[in-house]
Amino acid sequence: MAGRTLTMPAIERAIHVVRGHKVMLDADLARLFGVETKNLNKAVKRNLDRFSADFIGRLTAEESAALRFQSGTSKGGRGGRRTVPYVFSEHGVVMLSNVLSSPRAVAVSIEVVRVFVRLRQVLGANADPAHRLDELERKVGARFAEHEKQLRVVFEAVRQLMVEDDPPRAPSRSGFAVR
Repeated sequence: MAGRTLTMPAIERAIHVVRGHKVMLDADLARLFGVETKNLNKAVKRNLDRFSADFIGRLTAEESAALRFQSGTSKGGRGGRRTVPYVFSEHGVVMLSNVLSSPRAVAVSIEVVRVFVRLRQVLGANADPAHRLDELERKVGARFAEHEKQLRVVFEAVRQLMVEDDPPRAPSRSGFAVR
């Protein structure tokens, strides 16, 4: 690819989780593809029929503000964005490279797909330990619940022993209680 070399960490940093899906923002993709964001969005609008709902979406104003806060970009109305960004799934990125159809877009798309695949592999590798940890937590929690019940019984028994059953008796003339 001519120009700057793409690195996997740079692409990984551009992937966000929105509504439980891994997506990339239009501005990040425009930067990677080497086009202006407005031109990328124009190409998308001209070819909306190629983008199904699971390929592309729009952030809500709240999501956009949260991402802007996290990344430290400018506020809207002060030279920043005036519209909420498009977000693209892995398949949306592939379709976007077909729409843009430049050699750079194809190369970027290949790298982005590789990063998405790698992330899936990493998450898949961690799924089994996460499942085992959940199972261990459930078992330990159940045991602690049973021990807690037993400890409550012991504490209640000790409290019962501490309570005096007989009313106090008057002391005898010698100073000791008569029984």
